[in-house]
Amino acid sequence: MGVDRKGMRYSVERGLMDEKQLEETARRVDHSDSPPLAHRLKRSLRCSVPRLKRAVVGWLPVLYWLPRYSLWDYGMADLISGISVGIMHLPQGMAYALLASVPPVFGLYSSFYPSLIYFIFGTSRHISIGTFTVLSIMVGSVTERLAPDHYFLILNGTNLTGEVNITARDAYRVNVAATTTILGGAIQVVLGVVRFGFVGTYLSEPLVRAYTTAAAVHAVVAQLKYIFDVSPARFIGPLSLVYTLIDVCSLLPETQVATLLVSLVSLAVLITAKELNSIFSHKLPVPIPVELITIVGATLVSYYVGLESSGVDVVGEIPSGLKPPSVPNVSIFWEVIGDAFALAVVGYAISISLGKTFALKHGYKVDSNQELVALGLSNVTGGLFQCFSVCSSMSRSLIQETTGGKTQVAGVVSSVIVLVTVLKLGALFHELPKAVLAAIVIVNLKGMFKQYYDVITLWRSSKIDLLVWLVTWISTVLCNLDLGLALSITFALLTVIFRTQLPKYSVLGQVPGTEIYLDMETHKEVREVPGITIFRSSATVYFANAELYLEALKEKSGLNITKMITYKRRQEAKQIRRERRAERRAKKEAKRQRQALAADGMATDGDGVGHGGAVFSVEKEAGHWKEKDPQGSPVGGEPDWGGRENGTVFVIPARPNAQGTWEYLKRGDPDSATLGSISELDGDTTTLGSSCDDTLSRDLERMSLGSLGKWTWDIHSIILDLSTANFIDTVAIKTISNIFRDFGEIDVDVYMTGCQASVVEQLERGNFFSHSITKSHLFPTVHDAVLYCLSHRGATTVPSYECAVNMRSNTRL
Repeated sequence: MGVDRKGMRYSVERGLMDEKQLEETARRVDHSDSPPLAHRLKRSLRCSVPRLKRAVVGWLPVLYWLPRYSLWDYGMADLISGISVGIMHLPQGMAYALLASVPPVFGLYSSFYPSLIYFIFGTSRHISIGTFTVLSIMVGSVTERLAPDHYFLILNGTNLTGEVNITARDAYRVNVAATTTILGGAIQVVLGVVRFGFVGTYLSEPLVRAYTTAAAVHAVVAQLKYIFDVSPARFIGPLSLVYTLIDVCSLLPETQVATLLVSLVSLAVLITAKELNSIFSHKLPVPIPVELITIVGATLVSYYVGLESSGVDVVGEIPSGLKPPSVPNVSIFWEVIGDAFALAVVGYAISISLGKTFALKHGYKVDSNQELVALGLSNVTGGLFQCFSVCSSMSRSLIQETTGGKTQVAGVVSSVIVLVTVLKLGALFHELPKAVLAAIVIVNLKGMFKQYYDVITLWRSSKIDLLVWLVTWISTVLCNLDLGLALSITFALLTVIFRTQLPKYSVLGQVPGTEIYLDMETHKEVREVPGITIFRSSATVYFANAELYLEALKEKSGLNITKMITYKRRQEAKQIRRERRAERRAKKEAKRQRQALAADGMATDGDGVGHGGAVFSVEKEAGHWKEKDPQGSPVGGEPDWGGRENGTVFVIPARPNAQGTWEYLKRGDPDSATLGSISELDGDTTTLGSSCDDTLSRDLERMSLGSLGKWTWDIHSIILDLSTANFIDTVAIKTISNIFRDFGEIDVDVYMTGCQASVVEQLERGNFFSHSITKSHLFPTVHDAVLYCLSHRGATTVPSYECAVNMRSNTRL
């Protein structure tokens, strides 16, 4: 049942706190007293039996769950699931081997060894390790680049024509694929050992989905040569996909009709059977092995009809037994290291995303770093036995989970199915047409092609993610898989940088009757706190946006800091000169008086000389200006000090009770105003004598500063809400220090609120605090800072307003 929140209220009574008081009350832990590095290193290397046990179980997760394995609870479910997944491994392994440009039997090897290794080191219970479309395409791009057909031509001496040495070409391609796989697996192991599992988080879901969608396009184009039985040229570099597609289209007149017929029949059968399988899935205990039935039927038809003699390209001889391990080709490491890194990152991203999905659904934890190690060891071991790169398969993992699989024992069962096929049944697929395997690849890409609906979804939810999706898809399609991945990750990181460099800056106002402060531009009912500007950035302040933060603060506060400070300093310099001139005049006057007294013979104490001058009030002068200005402010409003008929605004010295003539700003526009002397005015002048009191001088001083920007009595305090900052660097510390200094020069107080403990520590290490900036300028909440500002400065400078609290020593909310 829901709770009626409208009737719920809360009341808190506490004293106003700044950061120093909060730390004393909460007893903040001082990390500077932590043990030295040598002591911590020694403690981390100390060995004990429980710690050794945890380390061994951490590296070998099978030792944790296998002793607890229950045949009664899990045995039958894992057996059924393993058989179902093993049956899927057979057609997919052979089909994806074509994508990797290696013989089909190596796809079966890639479905056997890695599953056994992951059984020992993996932490996910449901993912199925083996061949996958995207990685197979990426491996194929490497093998065809380093081992193209023209490297293995056998020339005919009579007519200078030749044919490809298929055996030598395939052997070298298998070596290239295995070497790339070993290198990629080694990269994954190293990243896992150094606890770099978070690298997968840089591949956002829109990026991964767009990347796999674009890889599906590459997969379809790569299978066209098997569908039409043509031999297009091999292109590398950017736009190679476009050139390949154009070349395939130009070769369509050479299509083998028998091969095309086999392809169309296979596509029709697979699509129809999969749709029926999907419709009746809730009524079937296990999915119907459509791909296996298709390849068995196609093999039988090909054998009895004799499709090979009709020109249909078939799989050919599949050797029985397993290959012995072989060393990688170290000489090509530098040529494939970029591809290996791309394989490592993409394979890990796909596996960890699937693993975390199933872990969240079934309530267990997947260790991201251990997953890197497990996947890397699976690839390294598989590479030694001529396998190509593997990762978890989405379709097989779903089958393993939906058929009741509980643990990776299902993966071992599927490996046994593949092993039996390799040892005893492989030779039976000699007559299998390659067009059927190509049709299986294309039909299995249906799920990836459905991801084009992401464009519509992201258009409605996030334009930035949509842009990442489109850039990833376009760059991957046009620039190949390796370069496309690099461009995609770079662009995704740039979007993060741009969003933090160009955040939204806002001025906060109070929700009436509460201690809540919201953006005034997006909420109509919030009210500005008189005299206080509460400024917040939607992103943390760091070197990339520190200058923009300062400029936005000046703009939002409405204060022309530069002109105000410049004017104040010029006024101080002029005041010093006036005092010196007044001192010289006083000496001359004293000398003249002494001479006059000596001449007249009169005695005087010398202190009877006064200085006359007209004295007036700000209110009276404001009323006089308002009467003269036909466009004055309405009754009850603030007088328009800059609205004089002659466009002149008076400026007085910065120091109260200062003697000397006034100066003024020519023209009302602060940006184009110039200082002039009082002697330049032909009338409408006012002088101020030394008898003016401090209040009058301060009011006139504020009026003069107000002519350079927003009225200074409108803002006496600025509150920087740093609750969105999760770190702060040295550039940001200097920027905030400059904010305190600059606004302090024009008598505006600056405070900070919402600083996290880590931010406060970084401020301390950056020497931010000093005798002028202390922790009393930091407050835990915006409301604490507002109450302090109102009690400290607001009582005499701003009118009263509806406050959420009673301003007492103990505040009640």
